Amino acid sequence: MGMLKRASDIFQAKANKTLDKLEKPDQMLDLSYEEMLGQITKVRKALVTIAASRKQIELQEDQLTQSMNTLTAQAKAALSQNREDLAKEALSRKASAQAEIDQMEPQHQQLTEQEGQLTNTLKALQQRVQAFRTQKETMKAQYAAAQAASQVNEQVAGIGDTFSSSGEVLQRAQDKIAQMQARSGALDELLASGALEDVGGGGDDIQKQLNELSSASQVDDELAQLKAEMSGQAPAALPAEGQSGIEDAEIVTDEETTG
Repeated sequence: MGMLKRASDIFQAKANKTLDKLEKPDQMLDLSYEEMLGQITKVRKALVTIAASRKQIELQEDQLTQSMNTLTAQAKAALSQNREDLAKEALSRKASAQAEIDQMEPQHQQLTEQEGQLTNTLKALQQRVQAFRTQKETMKAQYAAAQAASQVNEQVAGIGDTFSSSGEVLQRAQDKIAQMQARSGALDELLASGALEDVGGGGDDIQKQLNELSSASQVDDELAQLKAEMSGQAPAALPAEGQSGIEDAEIVTDEETTG
């Protein structure tokens, strides 16, 4: 029993939650207002029915009253002609009409009271419906304002999320740019130091010839220096930048000849 009760409670809670999502206050208010108008319509129909019944009894009573007046006149006329029998018959019919009136009077009184009660009920209902209508429109306006505010808040929250995402995108872009700048600077430094020169024979021919000439000049300078040391002479000064090693060698040879 406990498990069944718990399952029932869970189902009811889920059902109520689903209904809460489906129900809208403005629609609920309009529906209640329509139901109240329907009640007023029913009361009006009942009031019309009772009033018609009351009026019908009143018409019958009026007819019977007129008939009684006529019978009274006829009884007088019969007596004036010494027709007591006819006068008696007229009075007997008058008594029957009075009896019918007496029988209808309680119904007439009851219908009159019911009509009065329904009239008061209808007035009270109309006042309540009018007050409810005013409250309904006010509450619908409040609901519309609250709904608009909720939508604005949701949009603002969405904008905040967008700004947050935009900030992350900007940060990633800045990081990427910093990485690219660091890589570019590192490549510039490596290129300037020659660490990235092609060691497999690449480069232009003019640069190769200049490099080979510089290397040959250094060899000639070292050779001349060794010759000078072996002959006991001071080593010749290193040639200035731009002079060839061949010219240095010729100068050393002339000195040796002179000596």
